Amino acid sequence: VQLQASGGGLVQAGGSLRVSCTASGLTFGSYGMGWFRQAPGKDREFVGSISWRGDNTYYADSVKGRFTISRDNALNTVYLQMNSLKPEDTAVYHCAGRKWDIGDYDPWGQGTLVTVSS
Repeated sequence: VQLQASGGGLVQAGGSLRVSCTASGLTFGSYGMGWFRQAPGKDREFVGSISWRGDNTYYADSVKGRFTISRDNALNTVYLQMNSLKPEDTAVYHCAGRKWDIGDYDPWGQGTLVTVSS
């Protein structure tokens, strides 16, 4: 089982970036997917999630209205579209799966670094 995040990079404040997470080794369509981030020296925090059906999304208050999560089950990929980026969005972004939206998130993927310059 592997979750591989990609698409991170350096962007100026106010800009946009889309990060992706591609899964292998699992039945992607049966997993709700979450995005989390961890900034240097801080705890990991929840960013948002999308249900296994793709019909429900949830967002942390800090990103609501700026970030959008979507999924493409044909490509086994979940996306995080980030708009109006702020320097405080700088972090390593990780994806994780939760089967049938139940229980703890497992598996977790390697992260991708997003750096927002002021």
